[in-house]
Amino acid sequence: MSTTREILRSLLMEFNRSSGALASALVTRDGILISSALPEDVDAEAFAAMTATMVGAAETAFSELKAGAAERVIVEGSRTKIVAVGAGENAILVAMAPREAALGLILHEIRKVGDKIRKVLS
Repeated sequence: MSTTREILRSLLMEFNRSSGALASALVTRDGILISSALPEDVDAEAFAAMTATMVGAAETAFSELKAGAAERVIVEGSRTKIVAVGAGENAILVAMAPREAALGLILHEIRKVGDKIRKVLS
């Protein structure tokens, strides 16, 4: 029987394969790593902390501007893009993909895996 951690890692690895993502992680809103499928040269703890901070800043901005709730955060850099979405009340699903990766495919796949993760965590 697989542990919750193993199931989550398996879901993240499948997401990476199906979406073309280079890396993905499930983190708490406080920036604590829950599970990841990251390359060895990526510091998983730092990735978790920085992406949670990024999402928190976006949520604060939306709140201050009375602009509703932030549904996702997308940051595009010179070589990669990062997409972060909620995955339950206390979790964030984050993906990093090559800049040229199809955003529509990433968003479609991140929704699918997010639903599966919410079921595992409930």
